[in-house]
Amino acid sequence: MKKLLGIVIALSVSLYGFAQINLQDTVRSDEDTMRSANSGFAEEEFRRGVQTFYNGNYKESILEFEKALSYLPGENRILEWLGKAYYMSGVEGAALQQWNFAKDQGWGGLLLQNKIEIVGDRRITDAEYGFAQRYTEAGAFPNINGNALIYSQPISVLPNKDGSIWVVAYSTNEIVRFNVNGIVQERIRGPLNGLDRPMDIIRLKNGNLLVSESAGDRLSLFDSKGKFIKYYGKKGRGEGELIGPQYLAEDAFGNVYVTDFGNSRVVVFDPDGNGLFSFGNKVDLFDGLKSPTGIACIDDRIFVADSVKGAVYEFDRSGNYMGILVEEKKLKRPEALKNWGDFLIIADLNKVLTIDTATGSVYENATTGSAGSSITSAVPDYNGNIIVTDFKANEIYIMSKMTELVGGFFVQIERVIADKFPTVTLDVKVENRKRQPIVGLTKTNFLITEDKRPVSNMELVGAANNNETLDVTFLIDRSYDMKAFEEQVNASVREISASMQNKGQVQIIGLGESPVVEFTGNPLDLSDFSVRALKSEYTDNVRIDLGLTMAVNRLISGQKKRAVIYISAGTVGQNAFTKYSLSDLTTFMNNNAVSYNTILLQNKAPSGEISYIENNTTGYSYYVYRPEGLSSVIDDILAIPSGLYQLTYTSALSSQYGIKYLPVEIQAYLLNRSGRDETGYFSPLQ
Repeated sequence: MKKLLGIVIALSVSLYGFAQINLQDTVRSDEDTMRSANSGFAEEEFRRGVQTFYNGNYKESILEFEKALSYLPGENRILEWLGKAYYMSGVEGAALQQWNFAKDQGWGGLLLQNKIEIVGDRRITDAEYGFAQRYTEAGAFPNINGNALIYSQPISVLPNKDGSIWVVAYSTNEIVRFNVNGIVQERIRGPLNGLDRPMDIIRLKNGNLLVSESAGDRLSLFDSKGKFIKYYGKKGRGEGELIGPQYLAEDAFGNVYVTDFGNSRVVVFDPDGNGLFSFGNKVDLFDGLKSPTGIACIDDRIFVADSVKGAVYEFDRSGNYMGILVEEKKLKRPEALKNWGDFLIIADLNKVLTIDTATGSVYENATTGSAGSSITSAVPDYNGNIIVTDFKANEIYIMSKMTELVGGFFVQIERVIADKFPTVTLDVKVENRKRQPIVGLTKTNFLITEDKRPVSNMELVGAANNNETLDVTFLIDRSYDMKAFEEQVNASVREISASMQNKGQVQIIGLGESPVVEFTGNPLDLSDFSVRALKSEYTDNVRIDLGLTMAVNRLISGQKKRAVIYISAGTVGQNAFTKYSLSDLTTFMNNNAVSYNTILLQNKAPSGEISYIENNTTGYSYYVYRPEGLSSVIDDILAIPSGLYQLTYTSALSSQYGIKYLPVEIQAYLLNRSGRDETGYFSPLQ
């Protein structure tokens, strides 16, 4: 039957002419007038491979493409698709090999060459730190539109996880939210009496927004939607009182720190807005703050910049002076000071600088190149850029890495859904060259074409970054070390599942000599979970690689946000990674947008293998007895940026009864950067 179908396909191709030929007949000589029977068999396997690929069955699609190649050795389109299947399976070395075979035969042009370059570069796992990078202007948000004023004197920025930014406009007394294209989406002007020279804005741990008002001598608290709640502080020199408050920070316990410029000190408020104490005055080893500006908290360390002294000082959470981080006069006129991982990013006159909090070393990231500039804040956003406000030039700059501007985006069409043809749906991932997702794109950022002709009725259906539902797979270590932690495992599963609030699906995989699916269903059904009900036995031969592979494979077809939560004592046996390498496992998770998270049952560093996976995937590591508990784990995972978008359009192509391979191309644009991908699909057979 299989051979008969192949012959039918081959004959149908010869009857209809070359319009629906999808593959080059590499076994046919130039003198032949008919396609070989092998081409029909290859067409059949190729079509099946494309369908299984779009269903997320990447390993099966690899087999189908390899069968197709056995009929038509060296056929370029099959080679390219085989490389795509290897890539999504996490085997990037094999993917590059197939793509290079096709490229060397003249296939794919610059698009395939660029893909090979980016994927090859990603396989080099050297860390890329902000302080080691140079940034340059990629674009700017204008302050006027014709004769209409959009904002005036931008002074501070707060990035949002959807790619938009809040900008504090000092002169126009408002907070303005821009999307990634610089379009105004919202304005906050405060309560009835308005804002009075706002200076800084931060997002508190509970999602509320806090704004300092330098002329109002107070802080204004808003909810996440911009609705005014209340004031912190009032004018004065006592505890909880302010004169000219400037920049803000929050510590891990929800206490708020504000630089009190008029009183040359830092004032501390508790999470409810009550004044606690102040610090920064002269003590034995410290001459006192003269002109405090930027402030930042990292762990239990509080860092304060002084614009007159040109230095950054360190204090503990109680306000005790701990020493100087950046020596006096090393900075010209520092302003906002913000966290950037374990580093600090600071605006200094016309430069953006990074400070190593371990050594105090200062690195230059960018400069406006203008002596008339007065940069007041520089903040990393969720797309790998630095957003810079220039108070004097009245500009908002978007600074990007030079390598990103040259190389552009990495765009991938991950799935084509054509079961309702001619309506076609695309799942498209947009990332930078270092795998960081690009979030916040809108319909205007995309162009879809068929054979280079724009499609009709294109719509952006949604962005996975905005999803509030995710699927979770718990991987429960069944090594003998885990026997002593059964109650901790029970508590972890119950607390995390309850925090999902009946959204998404949960799976539990017992991780022993071979992984066992123990549960699939609603998170509410795990309210009385007991590890003693697991079927998988304790063993000293836990196969972590097999468990992770099974978990990812089962998550691919679910929600666009998905996560593995590995519950373990942190130890690893000899045979934990014998079938799949650590690099292939992390790539498999990254290429399929699966975050990896660890719940450690012992308060010590895990094995090197677990640390490697943690360091090379998205996600977090938690100690089971951390003070704040595990209820925020799901929120943390949901907050991980996703660059996956879904778009629909109406195809104008003829499917020729579902036999023809239909091409589609997409280009994503943002400011001065762009990226492109092209693929194809089959409509349902008729």
